[in-house]
Amino acid sequence: MYALKLTQIGNSVGVVLPKELLAKLHVEKGDTVYATESPDGVRLTPFDPAFEKQMEAAKKIMKARRNVLHELAK
Repeated sequence: MYALKLTQIGNSVGVVLPKELLAKLHVEKGDTVYATESPDGVRLTPFDPAFEKQMEAAKKIMKARRNVLHELAK
């Protein structure tokens, strides 16, 4: 567990993430992280949840249209 302190950044409020947490998330300065709501609170992740939904839809289409995609690949 990490205790994160809120700090004033201009007219906004920001959070400073410790080096250990950045390493666990595999992110560095300039990267984007996403905060999403979960049943037990808020989840911080480097993965875009919207992109994940798009990939799930693409997997379904690829599975349903496997033969068409195979023909197009020739």
